[in-house]
Amino acid sequence: MANRKLQGEIDRALKKISDGKAEFEIIFQKIRTTPSANQKEKHETDLKREIKKLQRLREQVKSWISTNEVKNKAPLIEARKQIESEMERYKQYERESKTKEYSNKGLKLQMQQKRAAHEARSRDG
Repeated sequence: MANRKLQGEIDRALKKISDGKAEFEIIFQKIRTTPSANQKEKHETDLKREIKKLQRLREQVKSWISTNEVKNKAPLIEARKQIESEMERYKQYERESKTKEYSNKGLKLQMQQKRAAHEARSRDG
């Protein structure tokens, strides 16, 4: 009986993870396409909230992986890896968004982007 209850909890958590990843992706795309700074801030807040949900679920998944009660750990391990990849994506985005436009890093990034665009044009042309 306990195993059935645990399996039900695991299934619900995996469903929440799947839904959370889909929502994360939708919000991430909105951030990339929104020109308005106010909308972008709102979406960034939503994205942060969604990644926090995924992190809580990840902690739960990690605890299930470490127990001996769960026999088939493959879906849990896969879910944990997916959450961690989304966390990495969020961290990368956050790092990019906090880079000031006229800071040394920002100026270097602009130069790299200009060079890449110039090289792409020269290859195509």
